[in-house]
Amino acid sequence: MSRFHFTLSSIHLTLIEGICIGFVVGLVLAFSIFLCFKCRRKRKQVEKKSSSLRAVADPVRVKVVDPNLTLSDSNVGLESPRISEWSNMPLWLEGLRRKNVVSACGIPKYSYKYIQKATSNFTTIIGHGAFGPVYKAQMSTGETVAVKVLGTHSRQGEGEFLTEVLLLGRLHHKNLVGLVGYGAERGQHMLLYTYMSNGSLASHLYGQKDEPLSWDMRLRIALDVSRGLEYLHFGATPPVVHRDIKSSNILLDQFMRAKVTDFGLSRPEMTKPHATNVRGTFGYLDPEYMSTGRFSKKSDVYSFGVLLFELITGRNPQQGLMEYVKLAAMEGESTVGWEEIVDSQLNGKYDVHKLNGMASLALKCVDQVSKNRPPMRDVVQELSQFCKEHSKNHSTTSPTELKEVSVEVDQLEVPDQCRCSNELHRLHSR
Repeated sequence: MSRFHFTLSSIHLTLIEGICIGFVVGLVLAFSIFLCFKCRRKRKQVEKKSSSLRAVADPVRVKVVDPNLTLSDSNVGLESPRISEWSNMPLWLEGLRRKNVVSACGIPKYSYKYIQKATSNFTTIIGHGAFGPVYKAQMSTGETVAVKVLGTHSRQGEGEFLTEVLLLGRLHHKNLVGLVGYGAERGQHMLLYTYMSNGSLASHLYGQKDEPLSWDMRLRIALDVSRGLEYLHFGATPPVVHRDIKSSNILLDQFMRAKVTDFGLSRPEMTKPHATNVRGTFGYLDPEYMSTGRFSKKSDVYSFGVLLFELITGRNPQQGLMEYVKLAAMEGESTVGWEEIVDSQLNGKYDVHKLNGMASLALKCVDQVSKNRPPMRDVVQELSQFCKEHSKNHSTTSPTELKEVSVEVDQLEVPDQCRCSNELHRLHSR
């Protein structure tokens, strides 16, 4: 009898152990299934995000050019960005933070310590802008570069920093300043550019240290800038609008060739125009963009027109340049008579015909109605013609002689023209 009870107890114990083991195994299986389901769901989300990022990080493609379309030789066979996610800035910026897309673009990343050493502990400052201080750096390879550091209280935030890194990693043109690397460490954001030994165009127009730019030099700088913009507008896919063309954003290399820089405000041209916050520099801003909040390639054309007048006059657009230009246009009927506003530092050493042609082109670019402005492709062709033309009349035709030949005065309009001339001379003497 006692043996029977012992056997029954053993059976009960074994049964209880089996139930416990089965319960534990069941729990483990249930937890495993839950984990698998969660991981699968997370993987789908990651794949979805990475597919959207691939639209940003896809290999650069070259826009196919219509054989009937005339494009200057500066844009043939050049790379361009494919950035379809710019319409949703928070998404692609978040993607860039999570995934190192900029490295995928082939842009080297440098450590804070390396840049600190290259700039002699950030003591080699060569300039300062809205973005922050700019330092000269000597790389271990022997190359000299410029390091632009995002200031702690800079108006240009992380979004603009990432925009510039992504853009310049994909845009390659001889008239755009090249990005050679970047740094993002210890809360510091740094951009490493090709060093431009002759500084900005603004420093040559307004600084006291450099020799005044010659007329031919100004014309060549205008052509260089126009080619850089033509590439952005017609060589890039989608077209890129710079949105901050100004003399301080034009840098000159050792051969005085001009390159466009500072792409922090750049955006793809809007396929469906909508109002945005107006960004840019007062004096260069397109009036239509200011009134509607909608930017386009023609917004850059307007800014470039202002830059042309800046090159002609040597006057700052933020100090009444366009008022000055309008008075000259009224007096000279838009095609001739622009000698009144020429930079006095040229000392009369300029080609009058090219001056009138360049000023007339600039006037078209600053038309109040954007659709009336020429595309940058046409601007490049016209400036190219100016550069190719031989100065046949440079030594024989003086500004005074041209004025005597070309100006026909209607006696009824003399009082108005005299008032305009007096006002122009008053402004010119400021």
